[in-house]
Amino acid sequence: MRSAYLLKGGDGEETGFAGHINRSFDKFRNAYESVIRTMLEVREAKRTPWRMLLWGLVAWIPGFAIVVALLAIFIGGGALSPSILGPVALATLAASVGFVIISFIFNLLLGRRFRNIPIVLTLGLFLAFLLAPFFMFAEKELAPKEDQGILFTIVQGPPTSTVEQMSMFTEQINAMYQSADEYQTSFQLTFGNFGFSGMLMKPWSERDRHVLELLEDLQDEAASIAGVQVILNAPDPLPSGGTFPIEFVVRSTADHSEMQEFANELVLFANTGPHQATGGPPTFFFADTDLKFDLPQVTIDIDKDKVAAMGLNLTDISRDLGSMLGGGYVNRFVNDGRSYRVIPQVVRDQRLNPEQLLDYHVRGPGGQLVPLSTIATLNRSVEPRGLNRFQQLNSVKITGVGPSTDQALAVLEEKAAEILPPGYSIDYGGQSRQLRYEGDALWQAAVLAVLLIFLVLAAQFNSFRDPLIILLGSVPLALVGAMLPIFLGNTSLNIYSQIGLITLVGLIAKNGILVVEFANVLQEEGVAKVDAIRRAAATRLRPVLMTSAATVFGHMMLIFVEGPGAAARNSIGWVLVVGMAVGSFFTLFIVPSFYMLIAKDRQAASHPLQEGEPSPEPTAQPAN
Repeated sequence: MRSAYLLKGGDGEETGFAGHINRSFDKFRNAYESVIRTMLEVREAKRTPWRMLLWGLVAWIPGFAIVVALLAIFIGGGALSPSILGPVALATLAASVGFVIISFIFNLLLGRRFRNIPIVLTLGLFLAFLLAPFFMFAEKELAPKEDQGILFTIVQGPPTSTVEQMSMFTEQINAMYQSADEYQTSFQLTFGNFGFSGMLMKPWSERDRHVLELLEDLQDEAASIAGVQVILNAPDPLPSGGTFPIEFVVRSTADHSEMQEFANELVLFANTGPHQATGGPPTFFFADTDLKFDLPQVTIDIDKDKVAAMGLNLTDISRDLGSMLGGGYVNRFVNDGRSYRVIPQVVRDQRLNPEQLLDYHVRGPGGQLVPLSTIATLNRSVEPRGLNRFQQLNSVKITGVGPSTDQALAVLEEKAAEILPPGYSIDYGGQSRQLRYEGDALWQAAVLAVLLIFLVLAAQFNSFRDPLIILLGSVPLALVGAMLPIFLGNTSLNIYSQIGLITLVGLIAKNGILVVEFANVLQEEGVAKVDAIRRAAATRLRPVLMTSAATVFGHMMLIFVEGPGAAARNSIGWVLVVGMAVGSFFTLFIVPSFYMLIAKDRQAASHPLQEGEPSPEPTAQPAN
């Protein structure tokens, strides 16, 4: 293999010290490859025993280490000490010996695999079929949960609660925050029947627990706060339109009161189903519905006959009650240079319960005050807090929080399919909608990427067979390797791991290109098809291993990284490292097998037999 420096007319491409070093290294590298190729050819011809070849390599390898060490001294200008040169030389020697051993083992295995091509392809096909269960049972999410150093809490109170009542419960929540070792500061927003708060955690270097671990540990204490519903949640790693990670929508043309029965059954199953007692983290930390018939309502029923008999007017009665209870702004007055709003309203201690309404007086004929109890009665009822619609249909939304949004949605989908009658349908909102409808959209980009690679390779090789060999021989098994850590639970199938899978397709295809291209060149030079692919695989072993090792070790740190943003980097790291390692290993055996099965015999095409010319004898025998 020759670089740009050794091509004809390429000596002048780079001058100076750097150009001299590069050209020297290229010459030395090609000499090393020539020695290896010569020894392998001698072995194939069975003219030299293995022992002599092995001793020859062992005698030559120290020279390689010495030359590299001298080159390091020359480049370093004598600044490198013997204490540094020793480990460098040993490491170079160990790498050289290791590569020679790998080369011989690979050459031996490759020769035997050519005798069992159907078995190799069957094994590759079986491993490729593992992609289906790996994808089916992989944990899916839009993006992995990140430790952003903050924990949010939503407090839902009774519909008739007041700010004073809610403040008592929010004080307990603040005390719960302060009991955690990771507590740094907190904030609180309290309304009539709703509250929102958050806890800012200490820096990552000063705490041991992840925000998700703290979230799970505080669930029991939050559930013990009576009177309100306390919902703990970590902020989403990606912005979404919803309030909760889990938003499951039931739609129908039926009345909301009928839909409430099915919604309550789904919520009960989510909170108490068998999936909650599996021994591990529960599927739902919390589940609830937005359809609640718990809002008390009092209606003032006015007897029109009594109103007419007493000479009263319904308009006057309505205006008087509105003035006493409405709290509307009617005017302003100025005092000491300051302007104040005038809001007529009954004092608070006279409007604490509905029965006090009957003690109010309305103005009658001649300015006479008439008690409201003489003309009106109170009727109590319970109404929903709100009636929602989704895509022009009546809807009920089941919201919740859990460790895995995908698993939680799967539980609700299975139960909904079991209990919902005809005429009902399901949908999603917020982050759940993104996961279900947009989470798989990246696979469309993956298909386009593979198609683009195929077309580019077809134009490069001027053939549709060679790109098929490269993609079939490398991509499926690399994807199997990449999906293995996802299947085992080291990470999840999210937007970052999907980007890693697309990147892996381009990286692993390069290994197949190296082997197939060199085999085609050998065939055009007159080498038989089986000898060409075998020699190509053996010769290209070093660049394939170098490319794979650079990718694997270059992304290895993404697996072990910790701290802010670690989850996203872990996802990409696992996919690229494992996928590249597994894919490169199988590429060395599967690509040659597919080449023998699909590739065109270029030797016969480039050297057609003349009429009456006998067929040539095989130029090489398979190795034992």
